[in-house]
Amino acid sequence: MDVLPRFHLITDFGPLDRDALTRLLAVVGEGAVGTPRVDAVQVRAKQASDREVVAWTRELLAELAPRGTRVIVNDRLDVALAAGAHGVHLGRNDLSVADARALAPVDFLVGATCRGPEHAIAARAEGADYAGVGPVHATSTKDGLPDPLGLDVLAATAREIPAIAIGGITAARVRDVMTSGAHGVAVVAAVWKDPDPPGAAREIAELVHTS
Repeated sequence: MDVLPRFHLITDFGPLDRDALTRLLAVVGEGAVGTPRVDAVQVRAKQASDREVVAWTRELLAELAPRGTRVIVNDRLDVALAAGAHGVHLGRNDLSVADARALAPVDFLVGATCRGPEHAIAARAEGADYAGVGPVHATSTKDGLPDPLGLDVLAATAREIPAIAIGGITAARVRDVMTSGAHGVAVVAAVWKDPDPPGAAREIAELVHTS
């Protein structure tokens, strides 16, 4: 459990350019040893080409790997492996966890989106390291999501596999999701739509790592 990232920051950029990289690095920060921080960055780039995602992820890894921050690519195992990322997060319609685990290195993180304990049991059996559980609360960050699951479903799912709560997670809600048994949280809007993204990330990191 201790080696699994607890605070996942999901990217929310247009072009994957130098400006995006600079903004992200400012939010992640250097961080003193032992200081709560962003543990993992999930690269979500639906509009970028595969080549763009690979190149940008490699740049990100060069900056973050020495700091101990994991880099995880959403949806695409092939892109994650080509870039040398630390892991992949798979949605419900992506490559199966079992197939990803068969192709990935031993120490490669594989996360799976789960909507409840039954999904978590299956993902764990296939070799998932953690589940992204959500949306826990209503969110406008991503279209086409099902109704919010709520804290009870999160708690039931967290009993089956380390759960990363996602969907409508704000600083004010972190304590509740962690008390429900979540291993950590994944956020988008709570950081990127805040007037002070680095400050918002520090606040959430502190709450996650002290809960």
